Amino acid sequence: DPAYPVCAEKVEFLQAQWQSDPCYAFYGMDGTTCSVLTYLSQTEDFCPPRDGRNHSSLPWHQKPQAHTKKAISNNSSPAIKFIRSRVEKMSERWIQAGLRMKESSNNTVSTQMRVYVLLYPGALSGSVGQRFEAMVERGGPLGELVQWADLSACLTILGHNLIFSAAPGRGSCPIQRPLNFDLIYTDYHGLAHLQGAMGLAFKHYQCRFRILDSFGTEPAFNFASYAHSHGYKTLWGSWDLQPLQYMTMFPHTPDNSFLGFVSEGTVRKGSELEPVSYKKDRIAMVYGKQDYMWQGKYEYVKVISEELETHATVYQPPGHTLHLPSFIRNHGLLTQEHFQQLLRKTKLFVGLGFPYEGPAPIEAIGMGCVFIQPRFDPPHSSANNDFYKGKPTTRQISSQHPYAEEFIGKPYVWTVDVTNKSDIREAVKAILRSESFTPQEFTCVGMLKRVLGYITHQNFCSKSVPTWPPKSALRVHLAPLGQSCVSVCRRSSLVCEPALFHHLNTPAALGLSCASVLPELNHLFPSYSPWGRQCGLQQEPLLFSCAGSDPSYRRLCPCRSHLTG
Repeated sequence: DPAYPVCAEKVEFLQAQWQSDPCYAFYGMDGTTCSVLTYLSQTEDFCPPRDGRNHSSLPWHQKPQAHTKKAISNNSSPAIKFIRSRVEKMSERWIQAGLRMKESSNNTVSTQMRVYVLLYPGALSGSVGQRFEAMVERGGPLGELVQWADLSACLTILGHNLIFSAAPGRGSCPIQRPLNFDLIYTDYHGLAHLQGAMGLAFKHYQCRFRILDSFGTEPAFNFASYAHSHGYKTLWGSWDLQPLQYMTMFPHTPDNSFLGFVSEGTVRKGSELEPVSYKKDRIAMVYGKQDYMWQGKYEYVKVISEELETHATVYQPPGHTLHLPSFIRNHGLLTQEHFQQLLRKTKLFVGLGFPYEGPAPIEAIGMGCVFIQPRFDPPHSSANNDFYKGKPTTRQISSQHPYAEEFIGKPYVWTVDVTNKSDIREAVKAILRSESFTPQEFTCVGMLKRVLGYITHQNFCSKSVPTWPPKSALRVHLAPLGQSCVSVCRRSSLVCEPALFHHLNTPAALGLSCASVLPELNHLFPSYSPWGRQCGLQQEPLLFSCAGSDPSYRRLCPCRSHLTG
């Protein structure tokens, strides 16, 4: 085409050099002529437009399927090695779960429903990534890596087209041009990087982002102008996303989408969940890979060691002396495989109070361990705890792992006062025998169903009112003064559903006599104030929030039933 004189030259160059810069893979290039031409016609302007290939003009879920599944990453990175190893080790379980879903449900992914997905863990890129990689090798947090591994396996089993990249747009190609991805899974670090690289185009693609956010982001922290003016501004948040675009490790708040991960502790046979039988020794394993986590816990662990042989996997830096009690048998930092071998023989998994809300206790419970953890009194929150300070949440953390405490509980989870020796001793002696237990939501099938539901129904690019879940699911509850919708719905064995708030945002829905109606920006609205009989309506849909309470308001709550697990 005379209008594109350098097209052939550019094609030849990229066929040979497409791996020279990670940003080419970010745009879907895999070395094939098709992918090169697609890039040169859509992302840059060196080749003629290709008929039927204008992604930006096509409706949601009807993108062309010319892309192959491919993962491009730095394979020597410890974090990528961990992710790859986990996916490979669990691949047979994922495949079997996918086959079972296909057999038991008509909700399989059709060709039209396949989406083109970018997975971009920003925490693995740039200077942040270097610090994270160093921590991984010293026993640092692996929870995020577990989630990225399981998400990539889940999306692949569901049949979507996938690119995993730890460094998109880092070099010469222009990230400001249209992206060919239906969905972009990233984290807070990745979100900030993409905003800087995309410029004004960022707003256009904002509805396609899904943010892996371990601890959750409540609506009051997410809506920037409100956060700034009402004291909710933190280092995180203020992105003006739909709160359901944030995807959490545990179901912290219904305002966000619970993504989760998969516990390796059980297998499935047929259609029933069956525990694996593990021969247990009188062993306790302490959950704490860093020396500092043990401070102030000597008496707590000592009581446990009087009943059970007590082991640990604390990382010891070269030339550094560990200050562990003499009765602890420390194995040092173990590979995931060796750690799990030890867990299979372990009777009791011992939480020290930190790290908060990680995946390890769920894995341990799935391998037949009982989890014991400290109770926090008063609860930890951003008001009194350095770790949660600055996190975009008002949650009150009652123990090291609130999910395990509230959703699993005894006999698999014991939450104790670690300053009370008799409380600890009584709990340890009561833990005589147990079976492995994995909540349904942390199995491969559970995660597949959840992610399938999100991809099928969550469309934040549409301007229309949400239709999922349907209005027929709505159960309206007027909360007592000072209670959140999360707690009110849970008390009735229901769950708060933020997508249904718009049905309640009218004076009629309150069902009360309103002396005045106040439409304003307030994350506690819609609600009713008995003083002056004021009815408050929500002016900004991004502020609809299940979280949050105030002694002056009775909140109007959209609850719904849910399938257990």
